[in-house]
Amino acid sequence: MKVLLGISGASGAVYGMRTGAALLSAGVELHVLVTKTAWEIMAGELPGESPPPALPARKRWLAKRLAAPPGTCRLYAEDDFRIPFASGSNPPDAVVIAPCSMGMLGRIARGISSSVLERCADVAMKERKPLVLVPRETPLSSIHLENMLALSRAGAEILPACPGFYHRPASVEELVDFVVSRILSRLGMDAGAHPRWGEEDIR
Repeated sequence: MKVLLGISGASGAVYGMRTGAALLSAGVELHVLVTKTAWEIMAGELPGESPPPALPARKRWLAKRLAAPPGTCRLYAEDDFRIPFASGSNPPDAVVIAPCSMGMLGRIARGISSSVLERCADVAMKERKPLVLVPRETPLSSIHLENMLALSRAGAEILPACPGFYHRPASVEELVDFVVSRILSRLGMDAGAHPRWGEEDIR
């Protein structure tokens, strides 16, 4: 299964990184697009070494952070419209954008493909492939809600970064992984990170 993971410029870069690691653990062929603003947010939000500025070094940095085995993860330049998934003749099996900024969500909702990631999301919708958008914003304006409704009607999955608490999370990582588990479930995968409702472990 080929999955394109987009990480856009909203706070919550950890959602994208943890989703990437979970997808790799599930055995998918992972392709990644990171926006310019998302790289900047990663540098401020993620612990440890910040992402380097050059693409080749970023590829090595990302593979290391995701613990990606050789050949299982490919990072593309943000402005490379020649990537396979920018064409409907070669769509990915699914697209996930986590986190998804409100600006990106709005442009996708209106069919404005001003970036490679927006074009790939547009391709996924027109080719009837799963598109999972993970907005991380609060409060939501009427414009945000209308854009989400338009995307839902077009077939996209709107999966806000809203963790549950019935599994009694003991760390921030467990809160993040709750959302990641829901993302993978929308792609037909079982992340196995958390029990389902009614099957929870009582600590």
